[in-house]
This record gives sequence, structure tokens and C-alpha cells, in this order.
Amino acid sequence: MHFVYILKCSDNNLYVGQTSNLKERLERHNKGQVTSTKPRRPLSLMYYSAFNDKYKAIEFEKYLKSGSGRAFTKRHLI
Repeated sequence: MHFVYILKCSDNNLYVGQTSNLKERLERHNKGQVTSTKPRRPLSLMYYSAFNDKYKAIEFEKYLKSGSGRAFTKRHLI
């Protein structure tokens, strides 16, 4: 399985990522082992989706990082 996830950072911004091991990736974020989220801890998982196809997960992550994807996130998740 491949996962696309959204984290809420301590600065109230969102972080979007994708991984094949969600539990391990969240642990790395919270331990400060991910450069882009290290200064923005603590983090909380807001949302995740599971995909059978890695490439569909990558495409969905790209969508969420686009302008229309950010608008979708604001309308449906915040």
C-alpha cells in the first residue's frame, strides 16, 4: 500500500507527503528526522488515503500540493 497524508504543523500550516510505510514516516516526522517539518513540531495527522498503485499516490500528492488541491483541502478538511 502507498499512502498520501496531510499533517497539521505547530505553525498551523499543512504538510503533504506520501509513503509506503505511514507509521514509520510519522515517527520520523515527530522525532525531527525530516528536515522540512523538524522546526514545525509537534505535528498531528489530519488525513490519509491509501492507494494500491504507487503512481496514483504520487499523482494525488501532486494534486494536493497544487492550487486546486489546496482549495480542496481547505473546503473539505479544515
